[in-house]
Amino acid sequence: MGGRPLGDEPLRPIHHSMLETVLGSTSSAKESLVYSYGRSFNGFAARLSDEEVGRLSEMEGVVSVTPNHILKLHTTRSWDFMGFSKGTVGGSEEGEIIVALLDTGIWPESESFNDEGFGSPPSKWNGTCQGANFTCNNKIIGARYYNSEGYYDISDFKSPRDSLGHGTHTASTAAGREVDGASYFGLAKGTARGAVPNARIAVYKVCWYYGCAVADIFAAFDDAIADGVDIISVSLGADFPLEYLQDPIAIGSFHAMKYGILTSSSAGNSGPFPVTVSNYAPWILTVAASSIDRKFVAQVVLSNGQVYTGLSVNSFELNGTTFPLIWGGDAANVSAGYSSDFSRYCLPDTLDSYKIKGKIVLCDTLWDGSTVLLADGVGTIMADLITDYAFNYPLPATQISVEDGLAILDYIRTAKNPLATILFSETWNDVMAPNVVSFSSRGPNPITPDILKPDITAPGVDILAAWSPVAPPSIYYLDTRSVDYNIISGTSMSCPHASGAAAYVKAAHPNWSPAAIKSALMTTAHVMDPRKHEDLEFAYGSGHINPLNATDPGLVYDASEADYISFLCKQGYNTSTLRLVTGDDSVCNSTEPGRAWDLNYPSFSLAVEDGNQIMGVFTRTVTNVGSPNSTYTAGMYVPTTLSVTVEPSVISFSAIGEKKSFTVKVYGPKISQQPIMSGAIWWTDGVHEVRSPLVVYTVLPGATYSSYSMSHKKPVFKGSSIYHKNGILGNN
Repeated sequence: MGGRPLGDEPLRPIHHSMLETVLGSTSSAKESLVYSYGRSFNGFAARLSDEEVGRLSEMEGVVSVTPNHILKLHTTRSWDFMGFSKGTVGGSEEGEIIVALLDTGIWPESESFNDEGFGSPPSKWNGTCQGANFTCNNKIIGARYYNSEGYYDISDFKSPRDSLGHGTHTASTAAGREVDGASYFGLAKGTARGAVPNARIAVYKVCWYYGCAVADIFAAFDDAIADGVDIISVSLGADFPLEYLQDPIAIGSFHAMKYGILTSSSAGNSGPFPVTVSNYAPWILTVAASSIDRKFVAQVVLSNGQVYTGLSVNSFELNGTTFPLIWGGDAANVSAGYSSDFSRYCLPDTLDSYKIKGKIVLCDTLWDGSTVLLADGVGTIMADLITDYAFNYPLPATQISVEDGLAILDYIRTAKNPLATILFSETWNDVMAPNVVSFSSRGPNPITPDILKPDITAPGVDILAAWSPVAPPSIYYLDTRSVDYNIISGTSMSCPHASGAAAYVKAAHPNWSPAAIKSALMTTAHVMDPRKHEDLEFAYGSGHINPLNATDPGLVYDASEADYISFLCKQGYNTSTLRLVTGDDSVCNSTEPGRAWDLNYPSFSLAVEDGNQIMGVFTRTVTNVGSPNSTYTAGMYVPTTLSVTVEPSVISFSAIGEKKSFTVKVYGPKISQQPIMSGAIWWTDGVHEVRSPLVVYTVLPGATYSSYSMSHKKPVFKGSSIYHKNGILGNN
């Protein structure tokens, strides 16, 4: 219920009265109330049913209602947060699964990749271990590296060994062993693990200090498919939309799909701007990034007693000692030609080291801390609009809101001797999680508006996982400290969560197609709170990933290579251009360009051209993977402006593998400049709920199914690491 109201009035009677309203009697309210919080903040704990929680949630003054989770000492948290503390699929089944990672390589000596107790690789494995000073084992069963540019930075290893940390982090997130006592300089201490700790890892190093070359990506897909992997995890992407025949990840993953391999890819870090999602081909699982119930807080304490809370993975202990506080704008490096207009942001070379030495510096934007560090400053406070994820820095640092920055600047201006200190980070419980983080790229799909992207969201904020000990442990690329585990954020971190979940489903159902696995993950996802996300499914797709439930979805929306070929033909490809994507003798025959409404996709997206009436007819087919004899009934939630029918509304099955088709018709008035409208359609047999989002929105005339031409632009792939020397965030 937020902060404590002013005054000394006890809050217990207020809490009791609220419970009495919800429960209907004084005695029930008295029995229900467990704690009444009122000394420092306003709230209470009570024993309530789900229905009572719903009524309480709608009451005025209630900020949030959170279940009484049983917490342990802090671990890497992300899997526990998803209710996936331990899978039910056996280790032997997991051991048959091979997860491939196209990334920056791996640090094979990490405890996360220990092969103790592992048997020989699966008989289907056809890969190899390549490169000097690199040894595989029965956990990392294959490793290759690719560098078509022939350029190596001084920090690069000419082998699959990881010098950037990113690939080690993603590999351990997807399939790392359980490692007790992992932490980042003591922060987030607990057990680090991946989704499938017993699965095998195959590494394909395509990214280097300079980035990831298209040719190398193609080569890695080619090898991975032939090597016999089961899931491909790709935490990288292009800077701008590419049509399918220009996109190496779309083409590579299409080939993987043909061989029964699902590709999981990051959505990109260009949010919260719309139409920025990458890796949007319908045969790819596209993953957004969201928060978990833990955040890292580093507080600023001023000598006047004021305390300001900031986000930071601050591993430096100042022991409460205060230091002189200065604003960057008052320390311009005039000799280098800079004024306050530049130095206020603490950009490289803009600060006067004579004025900065021994002081904490207030900066008016987020940076990597190097400018203050190199000018002999003690620490930095950065005021910025980014308030939903933390970074780690090479010196004591924290990032605060712009408003708090103005308050601290006022203190600097008015105090005779402004002093401050920055506290060591604390881990706080984030009761609002999961939220899609601001950097996560948003839909709609820039190429095919009738395919909703991203598909799903997964943890991608403040994730602890294995790290290369030679890679910088902070966002300053010359930070020389060494760590075995690091805490970073990005859709690069959410992607391997989904990859690991897909591997888990594959272990449970080895014969399922990539589309079936993808469908299971999407239709069983936790429903996200739309009140927290203005852009709704364009932020989180079908919802938050739920690995346990995905092994028993009840029904799946399956799709084959032929289905995707038909889709591409309707997107405007002819036989010759189609073959650039498929690499075989596929033909489009006389297929006319059209909408993507009949692709058997687990979500429904209706793009309406401005000024037109809402009208869409979707055909879908579901395959029974639940009980042999079962009957499913359709249900829905849709905005009142829409008229939606599902025909038939009841479908029955008599065998596993049986298929049934249905039609969804969506109608509504003429609309223009309409932001996303959101609903959902589901099938339930009383045990399973097979849920698919339905979105309706407007696009410019001619944008509904025209092939997107980017032929005038050269494809450029950035380094997948979010730690990039030219900025805070890279692409993924």
